[in-house]
Amino acid sequence: MTAAPAQPAIVEMRGITIQFPGVKALDGVDFVLRSGEVHTLMGENGAGKSTLIKALTGVYPIDGGTITVAGEQRVFRGTADAQAAGISTVYQEVNLCTNLSVGENVMLGHEVRRAGLIDWKATHREAARHLTNLGLDIDTRSALSTHSIAIQQLVAISRAMVGEARVLVLDEPTSSLDRSEVEQLFAVMRDVRDRGVAILFVTHFLDQVYEISDRLTVLRNGMLVGEYPAAELPRGELISLMIGRELDELDALSRSAAREIDRDAAPVLEASDLGRKGVLEPADVSVYDGEVVGFAGLLGSGRTELARLLYGADRADSGSTQVRGTPARITTPRHAIDQRIAFSSEDRRAEGIIGDLSVAENIVLGIQAKRGWLRKVGRAEQAALVDEYIAALGVRPADPNRLIKNLSGGNQQKVLLARWLATAPQLIILDEPTRGIDVGAKADIQRKVAELAAQGMSVVFISSELEEVLRLAHRVVVMRDRRKIGELTSHDIEVGDLVDFIADGALESPENVA
Repeated sequence: MTAAPAQPAIVEMRGITIQFPGVKALDGVDFVLRSGEVHTLMGENGAGKSTLIKALTGVYPIDGGTITVAGEQRVFRGTADAQAAGISTVYQEVNLCTNLSVGENVMLGHEVRRAGLIDWKATHREAARHLTNLGLDIDTRSALSTHSIAIQQLVAISRAMVGEARVLVLDEPTSSLDRSEVEQLFAVMRDVRDRGVAILFVTHFLDQVYEISDRLTVLRNGMLVGEYPAAELPRGELISLMIGRELDELDALSRSAAREIDRDAAPVLEASDLGRKGVLEPADVSVYDGEVVGFAGLLGSGRTELARLLYGADRADSGSTQVRGTPARITTPRHAIDQRIAFSSEDRRAEGIIGDLSVAENIVLGIQAKRGWLRKVGRAEQAALVDEYIAALGVRPADPNRLIKNLSGGNQQKVLLARWLATAPQLIILDEPTRGIDVGAKADIQRKVAELAAQGMSVVFISSELEEVLRLAHRVVVMRDRRKIGELTSHDIEVGDLVDFIADGALESPENVA
């Protein structure tokens, strides 16, 4: 690891451990933030980034370790304690009062008072001064609600500077901004940094990481991977550090990618120029009978967004879709289900399982929705379906009457897979089906995906774990910064090749580009 720069440390977090029921979210993590730097926190979903930020900002108490701010050890019992220590946060969803004016938001809690009353003229004058210090020319009396999200974020930063923040945490501030707005935000960030403020930056856009960052800290699975000067860490190496390596126990699974796919017939699904403004640049995707198409890229690259457009969970504003060569209108999940397309969301708790229903009820839900509520699935048919899929997928415990919320994550995922397989889809879209589950359940699901494809079902498989994608997929759609940057045939492609392509859009062996 490269030695730290000479700037003084404003924050030192040592041995930070946070546990939730059944999971250790952070395991002895060290983190150092220095004055006058932009420090980016990197890691995939579940790496511990949000938990570390919440520990620093007083949202979560820590179970172990110490937090030192400006040389003084602190115990944060809430966000007010962190703010009193000079730590301010600007979230992706701006936490301001949109019904108030710009000036009122900038000076909230710091209004100029005379004889116990607020001097509004002086308050707006002070607000204008703080905004001007950041190079912003905004009418302080205009309603905040009339301004773009980008301007609102800049107002939030200005408000933090009024409170003399020593640390500014920016959590996904660019997720809803266009390029010109990002440039404006970065100009303000550089100005704040040059004043000696430490900025902790979180983003999933790799290009932005290297454009603005001085140093990077990488987390994986709740543990520290390392701390690096941004200028000395190549993109490919950063991606490798973030994703890690697959567990040896899964290496025994053979790649389904070795099986040849018949592409003479029309694709099961073919989307052309499918996109949504501000969400995903137009992309082409095709999936053939018995083919597994992987979507690969870092978190925030557009993998899930593309899957949701294919399924109609979000409505595309460009492009067209064909199912087996026939134009198809898929603008809602109902349309997709009618075309025998199923979708399993990456957020199984919020968008998948119904926690207070039983395993059996969760499995039957999909086929009942497909038939409509007037055509009830009979008890005997329900029992036969449930028993078949519990056995086929190895759901444990094999108790159809158990509440699904009391199952492990891996078994919940198996139940969700069973729900959609019961509808007899011709294409199933699986978004992060193995995230957060144990290695045994992961292997079971991977085997089932390979088996389904061998039987002729088409699969779109999305995973942050690149080895998993390459093991299962015949072709890989590569995403970066909300756009498709290319396709690879996965046969004989190694993880390093895929990492290089995600980072640079190029391969040493171009014959592997689909």
